[in-house]
Amino acid sequence: MLLDHAALSQQLRDRRYFADEGLLTAIRLAIALGRPLLLEGEPGVGKTQISHVLADALGRELIRLQCYEGIDVAQVLYEWDYPKQLLSLRAAEVSGTPVGDLYDGEFLLERPLLRALRSQAGAVLLIDEIDRADSEFEAFLLEFLDGFQITIPELSTVTAAVPPVVVLTSNRTRELHDALKRRCLYHWIPFPEPERERAIVEAQTPGLSALAAAQLVRSVNVIRSLSPLKRPGIAEAIAWAQGSLALADEGADWTEALRASLGLVLKNADDGALVAAHAVEVFADDER
Repeated sequence: MLLDHAALSQQLRDRRYFADEGLLTAIRLAIALGRPLLLEGEPGVGKTQISHVLADALGRELIRLQCYEGIDVAQVLYEWDYPKQLLSLRAAEVSGTPVGDLYDGEFLLERPLLRALRSQAGAVLLIDEIDRADSEFEAFLLEFLDGFQITIPELSTVTAAVPPVVVLTSNRTRELHDALKRRCLYHWIPFPEPERERAIVEAQTPGLSALAAAQLVRSVNVIRSLSPLKRPGIAEAIAWAQGSLALADEGADWTEALRASLGLVLKNADDGALVAAHAVEVFADDER
């Protein structure tokens, strides 16, 4: 059954996340069909944040698995607490009592995937930056997503009582395998249109006027159009707004505050030089 479109949109807005129609539809379909939701897009457009907001809206625990090169199965499924097992063994030897089962559940350390399966109320499982993981890990993940179950040889097979809502994010540092994409509902999150970006910036920056937000969003979009090495995302726009507002509250002119806090939106010297060369265009004040 599909979640109500208007209700979901309002729940996200109440949590200061302004999803467009495409993302709302993707979320509703992924949950209704029990499919993982694969989100791609530029860094800083809200791919990771939607999982936090969605978990809160659904009343579910958020479990995050941060991917990186070299991540292995033990780090994401479970491990045995060997120091605790050794202490239990030594305690039995000292007391002269029989050694209990060293592979009992009390010695099991749950990692994100096992935690997601064991969550009694269901969880939102965020598999963040899957493109940073190795292909071998991606292949393992296919098996997990197919049945939402894992086998612990010393114990039993664990199957999800309530299948988790799975969100995968990728910044496209490498192409994901087609097999993984086929199992997911895919959605690309673009940069928001100016009106929605203004609403986001204003919601995340209390005290910011609509006119100031409009100038900042215009400046951000001009910077993006210059094709810098790193195009600023929504996260950078919010940080720029918050930093500039702090300077403006001390008495700085808004345009000067934007110039002074450029380090919040530009992340390398080449982009700084590019913006400096187009300063008149970037900091034009035609909306105020």
